[in-house]
Amino acid sequence: MRSVRARAALGATVVVAVALVGAGLAVLLVLRANLTDQAGLQAEVAAREVAGQLALDVPYDRLEMREEEDHPVQVTDEDGRVVAVSKDLEAISGTGTDQVRPAPSPAAESSTGSGDDGSGDDGRDDNDDDNGGHGIPGRGEVDSGDPDFSNGTATVDGDTADYRFASVRATTSAGVTLTVHAGAPLAAEQEAVGTVRGAMLIGLPVLLLVVAGVTWLVTRRALRPVEGIRREMAAITASEDLSRRVPEPGSRDEIARLARTTNETLTALEASVDRQRRFVADASHELRSPIASLRTQLEVGAAHPELLDVPGAVADTVRLQALAADLLLLARLDAGERPGRTTLDLGALIHEEVSQRTGDRIPVAVSVPDSGGFEVAGSRGQLARVIGNLLDNAERHAERAVAVSLRAERGGVVVAVTDDGTGVPPDERERIFERFVRLDDARTRDEGGAGLGLAIARDVAARHGGRLTVDGAPEGGARFELWLPSAG
Repeated sequence: MRSVRARAALGATVVVAVALVGAGLAVLLVLRANLTDQAGLQAEVAAREVAGQLALDVPYDRLEMREEEDHPVQVTDEDGRVVAVSKDLEAISGTGTDQVRPAPSPAAESSTGSGDDGSGDDGRDDNDDDNGGHGIPGRGEVDSGDPDFSNGTATVDGDTADYRFASVRATTSAGVTLTVHAGAPLAAEQEAVGTVRGAMLIGLPVLLLVVAGVTWLVTRRALRPVEGIRREMAAITASEDLSRRVPEPGSRDEIARLARTTNETLTALEASVDRQRRFVADASHELRSPIASLRTQLEVGAAHPELLDVPGAVADTVRLQALAADLLLLARLDAGERPGRTTLDLGALIHEEVSQRTGDRIPVAVSVPDSGGFEVAGSRGQLARVIGNLLDNAERHAERAVAVSLRAERGGVVVAVTDDGTGVPPDERERIFERFVRLDDARTRDEGGAGLGLAIARDVAARHGGRLTVDGAPEGGARFELWLPSAG
């Protein structure tokens, strides 16, 4: 099944079906057990009544066996022979013997029939009857323990039915042990269980259809916003228009959060694509100028070798090479390249970078404490590139002074580069870190660079877990601060 609605409806139906079947079987078992116990209790009462009479030495042919209440009775002796049965009992099973014709043993006859004058007076008084003969000297007794129960059938006056039999033992005054098997009909139990089972068989399919239908409708309603999101995403993919957004439902459920997250993803993707497009356009524009200048010089040199500006061609080539290196580094940073984790001394790195800048217009003043302890973890080449870019930016804008200092601060190391130039306006201090941004439009490209140095510096700082900010310097120029976490 490819439909979520179908799978949800089927799953809910299966779960409900299993639960209902389990509950139905439990109900049927409990109902059957309760009704069977009730039938067993009735059979035990009937069996104890007859056992009480036997304990009082009532003759077999004068036993009162409650035939009118549909309680078949069978009495057997110690040898399993039938000595008495209830009236109209034609067949029986489940009591240990299927005999229904009395064949009393001589001992039993002598113990219950001697002295009988036919008047029914066996020497009992009313008090003896009430107590059932239990524990009275000279009388028999009835086993007071739990009776044995069994299920079977009996045919009474031509009608065969299922019964619950209770077996109670009684001992006569002569010491003869007899067992009374009395049954109670299970028709009520069977009828009740059959009625409940029939109701379940009829109601279960109907209920499952209702569950499946309701689940289908509820799932379809719940997934309707998802279908809207899918259609809009398909349209965005087909049109490649990242400015479009998926509809957001007014609810606060998971689907609404999915729609909001999708729109946030589309916004980030649109910004990324726009940034990439601007980057490609700006890179192409920046590359066009040195390439055109270099081509012009080479063409002039080819036609008039004496007019070839070799220093200018070399400068254009160097500028083109630096721009290509910057673009390559930005591409690696955008691709998520992780910097190395080499531990290095930032103070030593600053001294090394400044010592290599022999052609600077303004000498760089270095203020690095001799105490050391300025170790950071990262890529030596990339961090050297950051310091070099900050110094290049300061050299372009400074009038008479450029300074670099180093200090420890809040679990990290801060490199500060200051100049005494015009500074950066507060509303432009974040914009200067964008790619190909130059605030001084009047500055020539040869003097001002391509506008990638600060963007590279901030990206490298972020990849190293640090940050790069700009503020006003006390001398009136700009103060750039690079914070990097300490190696420890």
